[in-house]
Amino acid sequence: MDTKKLALSLHPLERKVLPLLKKTSKFEELISLSQMQQVEVMRALQWLSNKKAIVLHEELKELIRLEENGKEYQKKGLPEYRFLRAIKGEDTVDEIKKYTELSDEEATVCLGHLRKKGFISMRKDGASLVISLTEAGKKAAKEKHTEESLLEKSFPLQAQSLSPAEKEAILQLRTRKNILASDLQKIITAKLTDLGKKLSDEDIPDDVADRVTSALLKSDKWSSTSFRRYDVKINVPPIHGGRRHYVEQAIKYIKRIWLDLGFKEMEGNMVQTAFWDLDALFVPQDHPAREMQDTFYLKDPAAGKLPKLASKVKDMHEHGGTLGSKGWGSKWSSEIAMQNMLRTHTTVLSAQTIAKLHEEDLPAKYFTVGRVYRNEALSWKHLFEFTQVEGIVVDPDANFKHLKGYLSNFFKKMGFEKIRIRPGHFPYTEPSAEVDVWHPTKKQWVELGGSGIFRPEVVEPLLGKDVPVLAWGLGLERSIMEYYGFQDVRLLYQNDLKNLRESKLWLR
Repeated sequence: MDTKKLALSLHPLERKVLPLLKKTSKFEELISLSQMQQVEVMRALQWLSNKKAIVLHEELKELIRLEENGKEYQKKGLPEYRFLRAIKGEDTVDEIKKYTELSDEEATVCLGHLRKKGFISMRKDGASLVISLTEAGKKAAKEKHTEESLLEKSFPLQAQSLSPAEKEAILQLRTRKNILASDLQKIITAKLTDLGKKLSDEDIPDDVADRVTSALLKSDKWSSTSFRRYDVKINVPPIHGGRRHYVEQAIKYIKRIWLDLGFKEMEGNMVQTAFWDLDALFVPQDHPAREMQDTFYLKDPAAGKLPKLASKVKDMHEHGGTLGSKGWGSKWSSEIAMQNMLRTHTTVLSAQTIAKLHEEDLPAKYFTVGRVYRNEALSWKHLFEFTQVEGIVVDPDANFKHLKGYLSNFFKKMGFEKIRIRPGHFPYTEPSAEVDVWHPTKKQWVELGGSGIFRPEVVEPLLGKDVPVLAWGLGLERSIMEYYGFQDVRLLYQNDLKNLRESKLWLR
């Protein structure tokens, strides 16, 4: 390699650092000698490393430092050994505390520590506690212990340089309050290669320019000026452009699946009345899902308005309407139905959509991908705010086979080859089914949602007549965890920059 040409490509920061590498290879000393900022020296070293002029070596070292109690014990000695050496015969705890100036808390710790090691024996003498040394204690009082020798050293200490006995002492002291702590320090060294040595011997002109300036152009000096050469092949840091969050990518893909199948998208508010969220779906008013431990209710405004068809829903709940159903047989309360809440499922949009349909609109297919809220404990598989994939098919000719077909089609496009639909129970569907997929990593079936055909008690008050309505509500987060390799659903919304930048695109 032509070192002359390479020398002309050196940045001013590299030119300052390169000669100093003959004197030292240590990063901290390079900063001191060059009188440059830490970031400037680091940048110069990285550039020189890219040019194969130096070999950079980084090593993490653990440094042990003294905390507040550690600094005090370094001067006065560890409390347990001060306590031990203060015992002359049979002494009371109060006498020893007075002599050693230990606090009540320190004395209590010392008693436990020394008794555990078998250095002292204790007996009661009225209200006093009398302490005496055992044979092992007498011997220990004359010795210098590893912990004491350790505290006499100059801190901070490099953990790697300690003996096994000292490391064990460190472990014991770190279990106690405010004595020792540790930090990780990155040790950087830079060693010149043969190329670097030749490069440092090159005579580089001081007047090499880095850029063409307006002053150079005006003075016509640019024609006689030496310019720094640029290496367009040099390694540069990766640049991460803007991109959609991976959950948003998945939502966009899922919407495209349903749109391609001829579905229309439903939209609606996050805040709904209990009427639309629960009553219109024939959920009884004494159902556990209505309790505050399961549902988020609004304080202000606490109540909303009921639609005109509320009387039909009321009749269905109390008497079963005109379908031969007995309903729930209990009194229906409009006050309960008017309660405002954060929607617990996107099925609320399905109920509102069905209520707007007319005879000429059938058959109809709708979907939505939206946020829902449940008052659940946060865990690896549960969130209190999550995304649901909802769909309905309102068709006089629809049946359960069609439902299985839609769900199988969707999950295969999501990357799950093995799908299982098994019996389930929901207040608003009959038959009801749980949807499972085979998890390729866990090697087990994982539930991803519920489905079924709406009961006549749901459809008749909303649509005016009983028509088969296929329905499903699927969990988006669980559906995409495997694709991104997450075993904890909370990681999807952790917004870790590394994950956001490096996660694979949703290309199913």
